Amino acid sequence: QVQLVESGGGSVQAGGSLRLSCAASGYGYGYSTYCMAWFRQAPGKEREGVAAIDSEGSTSYADFVKGRFTISKDNTKNTLYLQMASPKPDDTAMYYCAADSRDPICDQIPQMPPRSNWFTYWGQGTQVTVSS
Repeated sequence: QVQLVESGGGSVQAGGSLRLSCAASGYGYGYSTYCMAWFRQAPGKEREGVAAIDSEGSTSYADFVKGRFTISKDNTKNTLYLQMASPKPDDTAMYYCAADSRDPICDQIPQMPPRSNWFTYWGQGTQVTVSS
């Protein structure tokens, strides 16, 4: 059973930086073949895709984080990262990581930001609060 555990959330001032991590387990030797993504959900709003990465390292980003956030994946540590640079108060949300291994899903990642109905496995989330 694939399990995802996010960490690294907290409070940060606008213009600062924060790095989120998502530790994965239960993949066996297949972690490198999975595509993964970050989503976020603010109170009263729908969950939205932030960034995604496929098994070859191709990435996609939502327009509202392009140039500020960077997604990366360390296959030796089975860990996904989201480096948040210059966060804004609007970035305040619960951040979730997600994973899937199906080719029809992963093939879409370089073409568009991720959608929540694509992914099978989800973490419990980590809260990020950005103050002005």
